[in-house]
Amino acid sequence: MWPDSETTQRLLLQAGEGESRAVNDLIERHREALLRMVAARMDRGMAQRVDASDIVQETLIEAHRRLSDYIKKGPMPFHLWLRQIAKDRLIDAHRRHRAQRRDVGREQPLAVAGRADQSSLDLAAQLCDMELTPAAHALRKELEGRFWSALDTLDESDREIVLLRHQEQLGNGEVAELLGLSPAAAGMRYLRALRRLRTALGETPSPLE
Repeated sequence: MWPDSETTQRLLLQAGEGESRAVNDLIERHREALLRMVAARMDRGMAQRVDASDIVQETLIEAHRRLSDYIKKGPMPFHLWLRQIAKDRLIDAHRRHRAQRRDVGREQPLAVAGRADQSSLDLAAQLCDMELTPAAHALRKELEGRFWSALDTLDESDREIVLLRHQEQLGNGEVAELLGLSPAAAGMRYLRALRRLRTALGETPSPLE
């Protein structure tokens, strides 16, 4: 999901040398990934009133303002630093809209008939495929609704780690850094969350989980 790190590092070096075009390229190439990250975490009620792109724009403006400090200190990989800013902006947005918040994401049925022979999580991992037949597109939408409805039944910590690993496609080490955990603890938390998600999807967790 996130842009490749080699290009990011090259642009960071150029930005540190004062190349304004590199700064703009560095910021803009992360816009789409940030949009997906923010949209996945927006309260369903707030999403009806607030555009995720507005939160992303606030994030990019702040990142642009703080970029020189990041280049000097480099506390973490750039995409993790950027998403931390986005998460802070998202928390602020939720606080502003808490009084009007409504939960509208739990009404879709979780069951999808006729797919017991294939893991919904395995299929959900392919939801970003771009070349789809009309039938495959319809199945993707069906699975997407099932996946997000099941995800909404998890508690916040389980939901977050599933999003980090599946939706943002971060590695276990990156997740551990973001959550302030050891890699082993992050791995165990992910497996527990995956087990609960499979249960919510009506699937039997494998013995390895």
